[in-house]
Amino acid sequence: MKNTFSNSGMLNWLGFFANKMDVSPEKIKMLNICGRQKNVVPTIDTHKRVLIYTDASHEDLFYTLWEAGFGEYDIWIGEGTEPGSELTNAKLKNVINKKISEPTVIFIVNEKTRESVRYGMKNDLFTKGSVHYVCNEIRAVIMSILGVDTHDTILALMAESIVIEAAITASEGQIIAVEPDSGSRRSMEENVEKFGVHNVQIIPDMSEESLSRIPVPRLAFIVANHYLESDIERLLAINPQMQFVIYTLDLGILAETKLIFDKFGIQNMEALQINVSKTNKENVFVAQPAPWIITGGAE
Repeated sequence: MKNTFSNSGMLNWLGFFANKMDVSPEKIKMLNICGRQKNVVPTIDTHKRVLIYTDASHEDLFYTLWEAGFGEYDIWIGEGTEPGSELTNAKLKNVINKKISEPTVIFIVNEKTRESVRYGMKNDLFTKGSVHYVCNEIRAVIMSILGVDTHDTILALMAESIVIEAAITASEGQIIAVEPDSGSRRSMEENVEKFGVHNVQIIPDMSEESLSRIPVPRLAFIVANHYLESDIERLLAINPQMQFVIYTLDLGILAETKLIFDKFGIQNMEALQINVSKTNKENVFVAQPAPWIITGGAE
C-alpha cells in the first residue's frame, strides 16, 4: 500500500511540531494510519504526545476519538503532506464534526497520561455480558508470563480480557481470539470496538478450516477444556515450535496436561498456581479462584 505521506514529509512534520511545542522528537509518538486500521485509541491512551498522519480513509476520526473519551484533549490540526498550512488549535470536543478529506496531521496532547504498560486492567472497564473475567491481579501475572511484544502473533482460546490486553501491547502484531460461544463472541466484538483495537481477528472454533485462515501464532493461550489434546495437536500442525500457556482450575486437566505434553514432545513444563485474596467493601477477605498456569514449548 502506497503511503500518503513520504518519509521526508513525516519527518518534516515531526520536526515542525517538536520545534513548535519545544519538545524533543523522541518524546512524540508517531502513528501513520493512512489507508489502514491501527490501534489509535490505545496509543493516545498511553502516550502524552501523539502525532497522527491520516487521510480521507478516516474521515470521521475526530468523532471516533471524542467517543473514546478524549474530548478535553488539546489538538493541533495541519493539512497537507508537508508543513506550511495554517494550523487549527482546539479542544478535540470542538471539532468532532470536522471531516478529514485530504492528507492531515493531528498532534494530540494530554500531559496527564501515564506512559506505561498497563497490565491488569480493572474488570469494570470491560463490556458486561455472559463472560466472567478473571480478576485483574491474576490477569497481570498471565500477561507477564505471555511476554507479548509489539509485533507478536498470539492465539487466545476463550480468553476475552487477555485478548484485549495482548492486543494493546502487540500494537503491530495480531491477536487471534477463538470464541466458540456466541454470547462470548458478542462480548469480544464489543470489547474490540470499545478499546479500539484493530489487530484482533475473531474466529468461531479450532477447526482446521478456521485455523487455515489465520496468521501463524508464536504462542497459544488456552483456557483449558476437555478438547485440550486435540486443540494442541491442531496448533502444532500449523506451528511445530508453538509455545503454550494453559489456564485451568481443574486438577484433572492439570494432571492430564503432563501426559499431553509428553505425547507431543512439549518440553520444559512448569505449573504455577496463583492465589489472590482481596477485601470487599465490608473489609472482609474474599478469595478469588486460584488457577493453575501451565507453560511449555515444542522444540
